[in-house]
Amino acid sequence: MRIGELAALAGVSTRAVRHYHHLGLLPEPARRANGYREYRLRDAVALARVRRLTELGLGLEEVRDVLADDAGRELHEVLAELDADLARQEEAIRTRRARIAALLRLAEEHGGLPAEGPVSEELAALFGRMARTAAARPGPEPAMAAKEREVLALIEATAGAEAGERLSALLGQATAEPGAMERVYEVYALLDELAGAEPDDPRVADAAQALSDCLPDAVAAEVGARAGEATCEAAEAAEGFMGAFFADFAPAQAEAVRQAIRLLVERAR
Repeated sequence: MRIGELAALAGVSTRAVRHYHHLGLLPEPARRANGYREYRLRDAVALARVRRLTELGLGLEEVRDVLADDAGRELHEVLAELDADLARQEEAIRTRRARIAALLRLAEEHGGLPAEGPVSEELAALFGRMARTAAARPGPEPAMAAKEREVLALIEATAGAEAGERLSALLGQATAEPGAMERVYEVYALLDELAGAEPDDPRVADAAQALSDCLPDAVAAEVGARAGEATCEAAEAAEGFMGAFFADFAPAQAEAVRQAIRLLVERAR
């Protein structure tokens, strides 16, 4: 047989046959006087076996191990490892599909998904409540509300699974009580008013107190546990997330958030 006939018989391309020769997976056949390869039945059998092994998902290095005459792992060992790897992939796909299905249900219920997505089902539900609250208020949504959604999405994306679940639970508790989300939006409006103010503006203290008051004791305890005796100035000076967090606010807004964190730490003591 010529190489084209062999490839057609085994159901592969001639390029694949040459590649298998190059890798040593398929022995080079004898050549005719004119230099053309002359393939026999045993070559077709070997090529068909290579094809079957690759169709099972084995990499070419693993196929080499299976086909090796002296060293290398036996086929059942390679297949057992492949099966375990496929099981892990299957579980990961099931988890991803479940998350996507939950987000699609939320999209149907709320008429779409938040622009900050994809986020967890819990955070998407929170953003949906925020959207409904904003729609019920006169005028445009406060800019601070959009900023908080961005920060929450960032925290969830960069935190570990346990921290993300804790965040979702605290946020759910903070907004579960009747009127809680409306009070949060009043705070957003107060913070928006500070966009062009100076840090010593008397409205800063009012906004800080309102921000602290709208958060339940569980959130205050969480902040206190994380902040400890550290001051907000020390946190801001440190490189990393907190420095970038405060830098993203106008000066008066940043001061209001600092004062609110201090109030929360005091409540936690």
